[in-house]
Amino acid sequence: MLHNYDAIMIGAGPSGTSSAALLAEKGHRVLVLDRDAFPRYRVGESLIPFTFRPLERLGMIPKLKVSAFQKKYSVCFIQPDGKKSQPFYFHSRYDKETVAQTWQVLRSEFDQMMADNAKEKGAEIRHEVTVTRLLEEDGSVTGVEIQNRDGSTEQIRARITLDCSGKEAFAATRLGWRVPDPYLNKVAVWTYYKGSKREPGIDEGQTTIAFVPHKGWFWHIPQHGDMVSVGIVAEGKYLTRDGVRDPKAIFEREIHENEWIKDHLSDGQPCGQYWITSEYSRHSRYCFKPGLLLLGDAFAFLDPVFSSGVMLALKSGVLAADAIDEGLKANDLSPARFEGYSDMMKQGLENMRKLVYAFYNENFSFKDVVMKYPEAGGLLTDCLSGDLNRDFTQLWDWIEEFAPLPDEVPWGKPMAAAA
Repeated sequence: MLHNYDAIMIGAGPSGTSSAALLAEKGHRVLVLDRDAFPRYRVGESLIPFTFRPLERLGMIPKLKVSAFQKKYSVCFIQPDGKKSQPFYFHSRYDKETVAQTWQVLRSEFDQMMADNAKEKGAEIRHEVTVTRLLEEDGSVTGVEIQNRDGSTEQIRARITLDCSGKEAFAATRLGWRVPDPYLNKVAVWTYYKGSKREPGIDEGQTTIAFVPHKGWFWHIPQHGDMVSVGIVAEGKYLTRDGVRDPKAIFEREIHENEWIKDHLSDGQPCGQYWITSEYSRHSRYCFKPGLLLLGDAFAFLDPVFSSGVMLALKSGVLAADAIDEGLKANDLSPARFEGYSDMMKQGLENMRKLVYAFYNENFSFKDVVMKYPEAGGLLTDCLSGDLNRDFTQLWDWIEEFAPLPDEVPWGKPMAAAA
């Protein structure tokens, strides 16, 4: 079969452009397809510290250092009455020249930078192109059919197709692989403020998680240009109580449930629309079938509470590119080639998932765990920072004294291996 490309990426988000950049850099023919014109809007602005390593592989660190993006040094937690925790400063745990500082990004600008970086390394990117279906022969994906902006259709063949379509999960949805998390079924409502209060000095760019009753929480993420991303996440039945379903009305009501949020937004003005997304935590039964690999949110999406989405997307892009490069050179893209990719992604997802489950349990608090087990502080910082591919057994044993933790999700292996 004649292949137009070595790899096709469905989606030009962080997972798609990171895998495209590395594969193109190694000399492979790469095509990235995205239905939107860039720059385009996405939520998910906070980069956690361990995004540093994949960004370094991609050559993005020098570009980020000279960007206008707000620098981020810490995370802080706020009780409903406005009482603050001590910030989790990354430099108390990590080398100041690497993962001790990260950025709060505007995703339209960050994703454009990532796409430009992939093009500089040789990837081809087409925008305003809609992937309509996967092409298959004898059980293997052989490429995609697309609809161009002018309405014309085209079939494009590749040795492997990467689903990097984000929470839309193009392939998993069509293949019937998408499975909801049994517990993480939250709803988010958010908007943006200009001119609101910020913390002084090094804390100006910190991510703040501000609690509301019933285990809901606000995110407060300062950005450059005097903008702040701010939103609430909670159970849908809580946010829509009394029949209120308008996202602006929900947001304005919930501001008063946390004194710190109320105070910090009192000086600012909302700008732009109010967004809402429904119950969204999902996993895919498989990460791979012959000719197809799932990356980033298209593989699994957890919860926004610890801002792990972009880091996991970047990690999946780098791991996928390395596995595919080796497979293309060996002329072997069999399921066994992606066992390591699956194991690494699943380990990271499960570690973060355990921490998310604990967070939503009413009996859990970081303070209580650290007060009883001081050694847990460093391990919690590591997990919150995205250092997820390690053994946290001791931490989970301590946390289970305060909150039950979930069993591992039995999904996400390569299809043939899982079968």
